[in-house]
Amino acid sequence: MISKSKHRIFLSLFFFMSGFSFATWASRIPTIKTAFGFNEAELGAILLAMPVGSLIGLPISGWLVAKYNSRVPLAIGYGLNALSLALIGFTQHTYSLVIAVVLFAFTTRIFNISVNTQAITLQQQFEQKIIGSFHGFWSTGGIAGVAFSTLLIALNVSLQLHLVIVAVIALALTCYAFKYLLKDDRSSTGNKIIMGKPDPYILYLGLVVFCSAICEGGMFDWSGIYFQEVLNVKIFTYGYLIFMTFMALSRFLSDLIIARFGMPATYIMSALFIVAGIAMAIIVPTFWTAMIGFSLVGFGTAAVVPMSYALAGASSKYSPGMAISIIATYSITGMLLGPPLIGYLAHAFNLRVSFIIFGLCGLMLIPISQMFFRHRKTLGV
Repeated sequence: MISKSKHRIFLSLFFFMSGFSFATWASRIPTIKTAFGFNEAELGAILLAMPVGSLIGLPISGWLVAKYNSRVPLAIGYGLNALSLALIGFTQHTYSLVIAVVLFAFTTRIFNISVNTQAITLQQQFEQKIIGSFHGFWSTGGIAGVAFSTLLIALNVSLQLHLVIVAVIALALTCYAFKYLLKDDRSSTGNKIIMGKPDPYILYLGLVVFCSAICEGGMFDWSGIYFQEVLNVKIFTYGYLIFMTFMALSRFLSDLIIARFGMPATYIMSALFIVAGIAMAIIVPTFWTAMIGFSLVGFGTAAVVPMSYALAGASSKYSPGMAISIIATYSITGMLLGPPLIGYLAHAFNLRVSFIIFGLCGLMLIPISQMFFRHRKTLGV
């Protein structure tokens, strides 16, 4: 019998390595931009492949979690994710790069739905909140991934070798940790999407995640470009690193913050941090103001997804896996629209102007989240 603490440790390790893998990809986007000679609009079009791949993976991941125990698609998804990450480094043509990025996004989505289903199921065995800590480990993995990328960039290690190293580590983890994942967590009800009028409970949460995804995904994809081209910083990963550092800090603190202030107030605070951070970065575009601004954005976006996933898992209409899959559709749509939109606006105007989109989306978290809680109150929850 595996203890719940051991389940938590190895599930946290998967969250950590997932963040490490994603940060490896995101931190190398400027390298890919330079290698292929893309302008901002062309890079925005390439980044469109990420949400497209995720959208393709959504119905498949929802079906897999509904049909099997979540640890099966989790392990298979992450193993294939590692291989697709390595493949990105060996692409030499635009079309092959797009295929590799789509595969990376597709397998990331299968893994994410599965690992979050495991997290919500394991939460039921604990009295205290632990969802935020899992996402904290994802962000910590992101920090480690950016730090590792920064080191290899400074040492002039090739993109190909860098991605292969990360892929080998990820594959080794998957093989070793599989036996420590939860078994028999398949839900017997709520595994089918109910057609018709959208459920307001899920709709409001989806819109909140949509706005957050535009901010978070945009920072993942464009923070390095901002530091490279607007601030002219040679080590362009600084912005991404500070963003991920404060996101991780906030996620580890989020369970305590929510317990102290409640979820409605936490959504409002998250929005204010995002707006303040973006305003600081674009109004005064210097290295240190951008570092402070990006840290505020990281602190603000951090709690939104864990809170929204935890609330989705409490849906009376859908199983946790299916509810998360539906909510993730909104998230992916935000990532579908956000990064390419930033690219096109940056090409038409400049990158500083395009970052205003993040501030507007952050601000929208306030009215939408409060509408959700008013609806939740009418349900007597």
